[in-house]
Amino acid sequence: MTDLFAIPVTDIKGIGDETAVQLSTMGIGSVGDLLEYVPYRYEDYRLKDLAEAEHDERVTVEGKIHSAPSLMFYGKKKSRLNVRLLSGSYLIQATFFNQPYLKKKLNLQDTITVTGKWDKNRQIITVQQYSLGQHTAKGDFEPVYSLKGSVKNQTLRKFIRSAFEDYGNDIPENLPGSLRLQYKLLNRKEALFNLHFPAAPSSLKQARRRMVYEEFLLFQLKMQALRKFEREHSNGISQNYDLNKIKEFINSLPFPLTDAQKRVVNEISADMKSPYRMNRLLQGDVGSGKTVVAAIALFSTITAGYQGALMVPTEILAEQHAESLSELLGTAGVNTALLTSSVKGKRRKLLLEKLQEGEIDVLIGTHALIQEEVNFKNLGLVITDEQHRFGVQQRRVLREKGESPDVLFMTATPIPRTLAITVFGEMDVSIIDEMPAGRKTIETYWAKQDKLERVLGFMEKELSQGRQAYVICPLIEESDKLDVQNAIDVHAQLEFYFQNRYKTGLMHGRLHSDEKDEVMKDFSRNEIQVLVSTTVVEVGVNVPNATMMVIYDAERFGLSQLHQLRGRVGRGSSQSYCILLADPKTDVGKERMRIMAETNDGFELSEKDLELRGPGDFFGKKQSGLPEFKVADMIHDYRALEVARNDAQNLIQGERFWQDPEYAELRGFLEQTGVLQGEKLD
Repeated sequence: MTDLFAIPVTDIKGIGDETAVQLSTMGIGSVGDLLEYVPYRYEDYRLKDLAEAEHDERVTVEGKIHSAPSLMFYGKKKSRLNVRLLSGSYLIQATFFNQPYLKKKLNLQDTITVTGKWDKNRQIITVQQYSLGQHTAKGDFEPVYSLKGSVKNQTLRKFIRSAFEDYGNDIPENLPGSLRLQYKLLNRKEALFNLHFPAAPSSLKQARRRMVYEEFLLFQLKMQALRKFEREHSNGISQNYDLNKIKEFINSLPFPLTDAQKRVVNEISADMKSPYRMNRLLQGDVGSGKTVVAAIALFSTITAGYQGALMVPTEILAEQHAESLSELLGTAGVNTALLTSSVKGKRRKLLLEKLQEGEIDVLIGTHALIQEEVNFKNLGLVITDEQHRFGVQQRRVLREKGESPDVLFMTATPIPRTLAITVFGEMDVSIIDEMPAGRKTIETYWAKQDKLERVLGFMEKELSQGRQAYVICPLIEESDKLDVQNAIDVHAQLEFYFQNRYKTGLMHGRLHSDEKDEVMKDFSRNEIQVLVSTTVVEVGVNVPNATMMVIYDAERFGLSQLHQLRGRVGRGSSQSYCILLADPKTDVGKERMRIMAETNDGFELSEKDLELRGPGDFFGKKQSGLPEFKVADMIHDYRALEVARNDAQNLIQGERFWQDPEYAELRGFLEQTGVLQGEKLD
């Protein structure tokens, strides 16, 4: 069959060298690229009944001119022309900007079709397009492409139509007939044609359905093949841990495990016992008990005769983990040690010798763990906390300190299921979705900025009972561009407000790591009562005496980040509070504050955050690991994503996929992507 990606785009009638250069800036270099350059949205020119139209919706209506046009000039060469239209039973105003010549073209009783933004409250359409006469069905549903240079939408559509005429029959089908039949999917040629030239919304819907499934299936096949390849070509270690000792250890804990913790421990244990290397992500909300699960996993590897390592992003977090793990594991005779950049000289040399001799069972530390001089005797388990804070290379170096040790990644950032199965598709995912009994819910309130005096009065009441408070600001210092509170100014204001009564500290990202650690230690020791900070406190600081958090300009943060910040309080036995100071201007902003005040479930919030902000903003712009799909949308098409994932899993694990000619196209795709690294999977 013809390879459409090998045929230059200049083979299409009307595309010369100059146009080809412009098309290349859009990523179109071949006929295949042109055929797969799909629209990013569609203009709907179907007539709309205004009784069903939403406020601010883009609508097309037909009406009769009911009043003579009224023209007004303002500014330099700017004008506004208003005309009354009778559309059905609605008498509305149509407003045309900077088109004064229409005063002579629009006459009483003329029929006109207008498209524009509908202001439901004022009954006004701001016209973007119009045509004299009655509305015609032609071009009801028009694709809109992302364009560059002088290439116009209609020109591109003409080129695409020519490409279909010349090469449409050469478009290869990559989905096996059995799957197309099972889901009643269009063939690939029909689907692509209907994306570019939809006859009706129903044909576009069927085309999208086919292409969404194809994109998700190909992506998930890649993920599942990578996972199978990694498992079967990594000589993992089968850890024969002592189950009786582990049960004794769990029974000796000062609190019972939740059902969710038990389920997750079983999943991790099964991975450790298998001959394949564990590659698992452990998700758990702030305070759900991930540390205890980590302790059980580390104890398991020790009973199997191995050492364990826990790498965390900051020194203070490493110290807190070392303290809690030595408390949990020490009673069971496990030797734990802490390695950070602060451990120097003879002390460091002795620690590294003990580690190499196997006298240290568990090493906890920062990226200091991946330095060349750090050698384990027999590393069996590597745990990385807040894994997204480390680069892939850093995680890989730690893993290579042993002979294919099992790997567990932990995160307190609740990742929506749709993103977890997309971004971490090659990993197994465990979720602790239950909080320990007796943990008090953090009471969250949304207050406008003008209520600051009352908020500070409430904070003073908490401080007077010996408690502490966080105050979070979005910026370090004043900005000309953003009208938001900054940490330096807020610190100065609160220092004045609480003078001679309570000590106020300041922390932000520009402080040296030693200075940050010093401030946090002072706060941990209650030498600072009010800590003003930017979001650097977001991850892993544990101060049980802090019962209040005030977040300035809360509307500037994502829901997941607000939830992470809120998790810094509520760590002791006292009731804790989070106050969101915000004056959101938009309905979405107000909705986000309402959701935060009503919801304490991190996973529920993360799903809402994803819906409101989209995947790019959820992880940060262009975060590595987020695939870009041409047609599919991970949020709105999540059901198709789950179906495709299940199908991909079943295909990759079944023998038929690797032998039946029906799946040759899909196997060829995997070989092209290099997932199989040139080797066939058995």
